[in-house]
Amino acid sequence: MAGTHQKTYTFHVNGMHCKACVALSESELGDVPEVRSVKASLANLSVEVTGEFGDKAPEHIARDLSEVLKPHGYSLSLEKQKHNAKWSEFNLAFPLAAGFVGIFILLQKLGIVNLVGSGTVGYGTAFIIGLVASVSTCMAVVGGLVLSMSASFAKEGDKVRPQILFHIGRLVSFFLLGGIIGALGSVFQLGVSATLAVGLLVGVVLLILGINLLDIFPWAKKFSPSLPSFIGKHIHGLKNINHTLTPVLIGVATFFLPCGFTQSMQLYALTTGSFWTGALTMLIFALGTLPVLALLSFGSLGIHKKASSGVFFKTAGLVVVFFGLLNILSSLAAYGIIPPLFNL
Repeated sequence: MAGTHQKTYTFHVNGMHCKACVALSESELGDVPEVRSVKASLANLSVEVTGEFGDKAPEHIARDLSEVLKPHGYSLSLEKQKHNAKWSEFNLAFPLAAGFVGIFILLQKLGIVNLVGSGTVGYGTAFIIGLVASVSTCMAVVGGLVLSMSASFAKEGDKVRPQILFHIGRLVSFFLLGGIIGALGSVFQLGVSATLAVGLLVGVVLLILGINLLDIFPWAKKFSPSLPSFIGKHIHGLKNINHTLTPVLIGVATFFLPCGFTQSMQLYALTTGSFWTGALTMLIFALGTLPVLALLSFGSLGIHKKASSGVFFKTAGLVVVFFGLLNILSSLAAYGIIPPLFNL
């Protein structure tokens, strides 16, 4: 009888950082022919796999499934690996982050970018957050979609057009949907208290995301904000639809993926109460993600695979923590709760 040889195995996942990783892992493993069901857990950093694997030993199954996840920076093991914070990486990450923040503050002083205003997220900040988001694990689902879609269309000799349509769909949808969110903010007419609360929430979300990038507190990963995982899985399933407009649809769908960086910008767009400000904020954030996603589309880029990835992520984490704290403090200062701490 079919299904009588199904067995369930639990493996530890190495490299899982956020809820986007959960959706990506479940989607990729779910496409394996032998697998019948998959359930990943961020809290336990594990995945439960049910399927028909014949006489393969658990070690063999873990090795085979790891090959499927390897392009995304994950691997499976039978034993839980001890977390290694790699504090030595901060020796380089701290000066790099300090230099980056220093340059950014200088640009703000010169009026080139708007780092902080009256408790607002400037366009320059939105662009930088987009840059960080594009190389963080929170964007792993988008990267996986791009790579999968590229492979699907490349088989038919169509390599360039789908990529262009994907990025056009992504940029246009972020502009329009960001504008709609901004306009909704004006309809709801958020009061002073609500605007302050959302502003503080944006800062807290960025703070959590930055701490997760530092990879020194494993328990903090469970607080990573995201949309329900089933949304990510359904969107990831779009890659299997081979249609002319599929790249555009996938580009639009990325607006709804479980990425905390995207959601922090969406929350801010709501507080603007303006179609144009909300639209431009989300568009500039999307433009920040464009360089890395474009390289993923047209080349082979995997920052998480590099030997220096730990230093890179810790540097990015420190920068995001800075933005999170600054957003919280500037929001409190803008409403007179605390005196301005930065003369920016």
